[in-house]
Amino acid sequence: MRLRHLLLPLFVAPLLAACVNDTASYSIDGTPEHSLSLVREQPVFWNDKVNLSLIVSRMPNCVRRHSLGSGTAKTQVEVWQVPSGAFIIRVGKRMYATETQTCEGFARLDADPVTGMGELRGVFRLNQGQLAFVPKAASGVDAGAE
Repeated sequence: MRLRHLLLPLFVAPLLAACVNDTASYSIDGTPEHSLSLVREQPVFWNDKVNLSLIVSRMPNCVRRHSLGSGTAKTQVEVWQVPSGAFIIRVGKRMYATETQTCEGFARLDADPVTGMGELRGVFRLNQGQLAFVPKAASGVDAGAE
């Protein structure tokens, strides 16, 4: 009986280890107080679907968490900044607009913005097996897709 209680965690641990639950941040002004953070959460280990969320923060004034829908552990999330200071977040073919003045503005875009995507800041993606924000220069994303 005692042996069963000791072995159960050994069998469950590999199942839990397969789940994805991580985050990475893009520091907008070079400080952690003003940032965009991507959160990936895998609700169940037997499905490769992950829930993606964006945390928009400009501390101490505001912080909000917005859903970006679902993807896989390998889904890349692009961050573009338009001249007004707002951000366009592209997840595959889905696009969202957000801002950091109040952190409340968040909307799904049905088409590319008429004024263009702005400047590519970088990409959230796997880097050596870990979720990371990779700046534009190192991201390998074609900035000509504006």
